[in-house]
Amino acid sequence: MITSTRRVSPDKSEVRIAFSLDSTQDRNDVAELSPNFPDLEQRLQPVPPCTALRESVHVYREHCKMAREFHQVKHDIAMLEERKRKLLAELVEDDQVAIEIARLEEEFDLLTEENRNLASIHTERAQQLESLWLTDQTGPEDS
Repeated sequence: MITSTRRVSPDKSEVRIAFSLDSTQDRNDVAELSPNFPDLEQRLQPVPPCTALRESVHVYREHCKMAREFHQVKHDIAMLEERKRKLLAELVEDDQVAIEIARLEEEFDLLTEENRNLASIHTERAQQLESLWLTDQTGPEDS
């Protein structure tokens, strides 16, 4: 660990900087990552860290983690919006089917009533025909 204390100017307090050159793992991890986040505006892209500062590497990793989470949330939102669009289309289709069913039920009721009326008229006419036929059968014998 290297520690350095400096006074920037006589009227300012001392500034202490500490960093370690022993941890090459952090630098290797950062070099391997080099992520690209096309969903983020340029001004929000993670800035490569100062690999000599552990805190800088930590902040960079957190920034990358948040960028990945942002990408995942954006993807989830897109999937949910697509699902919503499909459900709305199904809802419209179901409404149209419900309207068609109501129209067909009304038409069925009208046709059922018309069928009853026609069946009743048919029965009456069949009775009239039988009555006329019986009258015609009995009529010539009386003459």
